[in-house]
Amino acid sequence: MRSADPKLIAALASGERTPSHTTRLGGAVLGGELAGGRLQSWSVERSYNTDLPAAMRAFSGSSAAQLELDISGTEEDSAPRLYSPWAPRRQGDVVRPGQTVVHAAGLDGRDLPVFRGTVRSRSAASGGDTVHITALDGAERLRGPAQFNNPYSGFGWKRPIASEVWCVDELLRQGGLASCQPPRAPEADALDANGQGDASMFTVLYASLHGGVNSTFGQPETVPDPNQYTYVREGAPYTMALRPKARQLSMAWVPRSRLLTPSADRWLVEGHVNSGSGPGDVVELRLRLDRRGAGWGYLSFKVDFSTGQVFIESGTEGSTGWYFLWRWDVLARLKGAWHLGLLVTPATTAGGTMPTIQPMFVGPDGVRLLGSSNTYVDPSAAQPDAELSSVQLITDMATEAVQITTRIPASFTFSDFATHGVITRSVELDDPVLPLLTLPRVSGSQWEAISEIARVSMSTAEFDEYGVFRWRNYLRLSKPPAAPDLTVTSLREIAALTVSEEMDACRNYCEQPYQNWMGLGYDYGEDFSPDGVLQIPPGRSVDVPYPVPDEGFEVGPPVPYDDAAPLTGGSRVRFGDAYVKDVSGGVAVKGAVLVSVRRVATNMVLRFTNRGAKTLWTTTKDGKPSIIVSPLKANGTPAQYSRASWNTDSQKYYGLQQYAATGAEWVQDGATAQKLANTLRDVGSFPVPTLSEVEVLYDPRVQLGDVVRVLDSTGAELDTLAYVIGIRTSAVAGTPVQQTLTLRGTSYNGTPYDLWLAADPPTDPDASRLRTYAEIKSAHAALSELTGTSYRALKEYL
Repeated sequence: MRSADPKLIAALASGERTPSHTTRLGGAVLGGELAGGRLQSWSVERSYNTDLPAAMRAFSGSSAAQLELDISGTEEDSAPRLYSPWAPRRQGDVVRPGQTVVHAAGLDGRDLPVFRGTVRSRSAASGGDTVHITALDGAERLRGPAQFNNPYSGFGWKRPIASEVWCVDELLRQGGLASCQPPRAPEADALDANGQGDASMFTVLYASLHGGVNSTFGQPETVPDPNQYTYVREGAPYTMALRPKARQLSMAWVPRSRLLTPSADRWLVEGHVNSGSGPGDVVELRLRLDRRGAGWGYLSFKVDFSTGQVFIESGTEGSTGWYFLWRWDVLARLKGAWHLGLLVTPATTAGGTMPTIQPMFVGPDGVRLLGSSNTYVDPSAAQPDAELSSVQLITDMATEAVQITTRIPASFTFSDFATHGVITRSVELDDPVLPLLTLPRVSGSQWEAISEIARVSMSTAEFDEYGVFRWRNYLRLSKPPAAPDLTVTSLREIAALTVSEEMDACRNYCEQPYQNWMGLGYDYGEDFSPDGVLQIPPGRSVDVPYPVPDEGFEVGPPVPYDDAAPLTGGSRVRFGDAYVKDVSGGVAVKGAVLVSVRRVATNMVLRFTNRGAKTLWTTTKDGKPSIIVSPLKANGTPAQYSRASWNTDSQKYYGLQQYAATGAEWVQDGATAQKLANTLRDVGSFPVPTLSEVEVLYDPRVQLGDVVRVLDSTGAELDTLAYVIGIRTSAVAGTPVQQTLTLRGTSYNGTPYDLWLAADPPTDPDASRLRTYAEIKSAHAALSELTGTSYRALKEYL
C-alpha cells in the first residue's frame, strides 16, 4: 500500500470528499484545461492474469493495467476535429498511438499517481464531442521479440547459470528498462559496401549477475557451485548482486569479441561491488590473453578494500609480471557500493607491446577517484600478439553489472565513466526460486514471455502506478499476513459486497513436472563453414551470417590459432598472410584480426575486422578454408519427471481435486518441483472464499497484493483479512470516483464439521437391488401382465 501525505489522509477520513485528478498527454496537461472540465470520464483496471480460478491463488500471474479516457473539445473546436487520426498533427499528436500518458487522482487536490503508460488507440465519432482513448502501462514497451543467449556451459558443468529472475531481468533490459548500469554500447556498427564502419564503442561482455552468472553478451566459461554463493538485494549496488559465502569465489566468461593486443583500441573494464557485504575485502577482474604457441598472458585489476590498495598487473602466466600500485585510504574507510573501472590501452604505439592502464572509482557517497595513466616499461609486463580469451571474476563481496567495452574514444572522460551508472532504476526483483541449467526456448513478445514465466513460477509481474516494474515470487505466500494495510467496514467504506466460494478453488492433489538435465552431456553438431576463403584487407571488416539450429546451443567466437598450436576441434579460424588455393596459406598471423559474434534476429553473425597493416586470408596452412563454427547440442533428451503434493484431510470433504501444472522446461530439479507442488497444495487444499464487487470509498493508496481487513456487520457478518487481486477505478465528470475491489481471503473458514448431517451417497443404494419373487408376484398378479417383458426386466427394481 502506498504512503500519502497528511492532507490526503485527512481527506480520506473526511465525510466531505472533493475528487481531483490530473492527466498529462505528451508531457503536458491537454490544452491546459483537462483537469478543469475537458476530461469527461476515466477508468483504470488492474488484475492478475492467471491460468487458475482467481479464488485458488492469492495472486499470481502478470498484470497489464489499462486506462480509458473520454475527452471533449474546446469552445471553438470539437474533440474529433482536434484529436481524430486525421486532425492536424499540431493538435492530434498529443493523443496519437504511442504518446505518453500520465494520470493521477485523489481528493481535495492531493493526487497520487494512478497510471503511467502510452496510448494504444483513439477513436472519434463524428457528430459528437468525444474522443475515446485507451492506454497500456509499461507492458507496451515489451513488444519486441523475446530472445535469450543460451550457452551449453550450464548443463556442461551440471550447475545453474540462470534463474527465472535472470530471464525476466534480461527481457526487461531488452525493452529498455534499467535494473542496474546498462551495457555501454550493445549494438555493433553497420558496415558500408567497402566493409568499413567497425569503429564505434562496442560492449563485448555484460553480466548483470541478477539471479544468474549467464551473460547478456558473451557466455559463461567456468560456472561456480551454487552452494558457494547466494543472491542478495539488500546492500546490492543496484537491484541484485551475487554474494559469495566464502572468499575467492571464481567464475569466468568468454567475450563475444576477442579483443586484440597490442592494439590502439582502448578497453574499459567495469564492475560494481559492495565492499561491506561479503566474507572478505578483495575483488579481482582478470583478463586472459591467448598467444597460442607463445603461451598465455594476463592483465589483472585487483582491489583490496581492507588496505585501500589497487594492484594492476600485466604479465605472462607461469612466469613473472609487473604491477602498478595505488592507495586511497577512502577505499578502506568508506564501506558500501563502489563502481570500479580500468581503462586499458593494450599498446601505446603501433607495433608496441606495453599496455597503458588507468584506474577509476566512484564511491557510495559520490566520491571520485582517478588514478594516473601509467605505461609499463619492464619487459615482464609485455603483451605480444594475442586475443582476449576470457574474463575471470574473483570476488569476496557482493558483485553486480560486470562489463567490458572496447574502442573507448579519446573524447571519453572520467565524467563519462562516473555518470553512466547514474540511472533511473525502473525494476524491482525478488529472490530467484527456479535455478536453470539451460534456458528454455521462448517465443512471442518479451511481455508474453514474462507472463509465461510468472505463470509457471507462481510469481507476479506488474508495472506499478509510478511505472516501476515489480517481480515478486511465491515465497510471500508462505506466511499469513500479520496485519492489514487497510480496514474497510460496511458502516462507512463498503457500499456493496458479494462473497462466493467455489469448488474450482480447491486443488488438493497437485503435480509439478520437471526436466532433469543432470545426466546429459553435449556433442558437436554439424559444422558451419562458409564457402571459399575470405580476403580481409587492412582496416576492413567482413560479416558472415550463419543460422542457429533449434536444438543447438550458442558458442563463442572462433578461436584464432597459429601453426605452432593448431586446433583440430571446436570453433576455430586461422589467418594467413598469403593464399594459394589448396596449396598454401602463408604464415599464420595472431593478434591482427578482431573476431566477434553477435545475434541478429534468428541468425548469428561472425565479424572479422583486420586491424593489421597487410591483407590476410581465412585459410589453413595448406590453402583451404579455415573458418569452422562447431555448434554444440545436448547428447540426449532430458528425462521428464513429476513431483506431487496432496492433502488427505481436504480429500475427505471435497474429493480428489487434481491440478497438473505445466512448464516442465522451466523447472529443472526435483527439489524445486516439490516446493512448487507444496505451494500449490497449500493455497488450494481448501476453497478460500472470494469477495467480489466490493464497492468502497475511493482510496488511491490501494495496490494489488495489499492486505485488507473487511468488517461487514450488515450482510455476511464477517471479519476477515483478504488479498487485493483486482482493482477497478472509474470516474465521470461531476460524480464521485468509484472503486471496486476483488479480494481473496487469506485463509478458509476452517475444516467442515458435517457432524449433524447424513450425507447421501453418490449412487442410490436401491439402484442395483433386484426384486424378490414375492415382490414380482404382488406387482403382477395376473399372467397377462407378464406378456411382452423379460425375466431380467421383472427382477430389476425400477
